[in-house]
Amino acid sequence: MIRVLLADDQALIRAGFRAILHAEDGIEVVAEASTGEEAVALAALHHPDIVLMDIRMPQGDGIWATGQIVADPALASTRVVVVTTFELDDYVIDAIAAGASGFLVKDTEPVELIRAVRVVATGDALLSPGVTRTLLQRVSPALRQTVDATALAPLTEREREVLALVGRGLSNDEIGATLFLSPLTAKTHVSRIMQKLDARDRVRLVVVAYESGLVAPGWG
Repeated sequence: MIRVLLADDQALIRAGFRAILHAEDGIEVVAEASTGEEAVALAALHHPDIVLMDIRMPQGDGIWATGQIVADPALASTRVVVVTTFELDDYVIDAIAAGASGFLVKDTEPVELIRAVRVVATGDALLSPGVTRTLLQRVSPALRQTVDATALAPLTEREREVLALVGRGLSNDEIGATLFLSPLTAKTHVSRIMQKLDARDRVRLVVVAYESGLVAPGWG
């Protein structure tokens, strides 16, 4: 069961998301928050797998709330997906820097909302190749990091290939198809890379791939 916390100051938005998710097998909405502070408190109480986090909320916005949730060791398995009106809103970049695992636009189709919850719950980042490219070109100083060759020393040649594809925004299924691996094998490689590089989620791997030169600045 994937447990979801909805955080949005608009009751109508929460009701719409709740109705869509409630109809799905294996997904449960465990709580709803209308402010950033409430989102943080309810996350600590319910330990959801996914938080769908609006950016613009009173009493601590979604960026602040995302940072608080990600920084809590007790919520290490909780993933935050920020929800915004515009795909390339500067606030989204700040939210990714705060630790979000991806984002959705508010007018997303129901099937995409469900897919997003399931994808992020499995450990994938919710970033398409096009969005990944734009994000990395505009990434804030808080997210960027200097990565030299020694940082990748623990990785095997195959793991470097996988990391490069993660950096291009590919899912486990897409990585498997590209490298002629099963999705499970691709997922295993990604998990080992995250452990070796001490990366909390795939978004961090995207940044490492970009900063280390595995993914060229102008790829695509």
